[in-house]
Amino acid sequence: MPEAPQERLSAPHVMEYAYKRSLGPVLSRFFTGLRDRRIEGVRTASGRVLVPPAEYDPETGEATTDFVPVADTGVVESWVWVESPRPSHPLDRPFAFALIRLEGADTALLHAVDAGDKRQLRTGLPVRARWADEPQGGIRDIACFEPAEESA
Repeated sequence: MPEAPQERLSAPHVMEYAYKRSLGPVLSRFFTGLRDRRIEGVRTASGRVLVPPAEYDPETGEATTDFVPVADTGVVESWVWVESPRPSHPLDRPFAFALIRLEGADTALLHAVDAGDKRQLRTGLPVRARWADEPQGGIRDIACFEPAEESA
């Protein structure tokens, strides 16, 4: 007699890593700057500007101490569209996570872009920071980035 089909057991699972990190002097200054609606990076020994700032030069391992202001405008270097945001996401409507190279920086910052529609997004799109109404000294002091008007 053939065996009866067995029912498969399954359970939903969302993988998340909830943690808090203590901040040293470099990231503390970065987040304090965000609270004040200012973005700073650090200059490495080779002259590159890292945003977000790293505590150590990735090429030499030396501590970074030369802070450099950068613009709150930049360009999208790469992006992925999020059609169905989760409650923990920065926006409650479809948006993109993007790597954004700010003017004055040599590296890209990962953040959300509120473009309204994925057809509005493209690599090279100029964007600007939309600041939070009530800054707290964290990355969400930049509520998101939004398309900036292109100069003529």
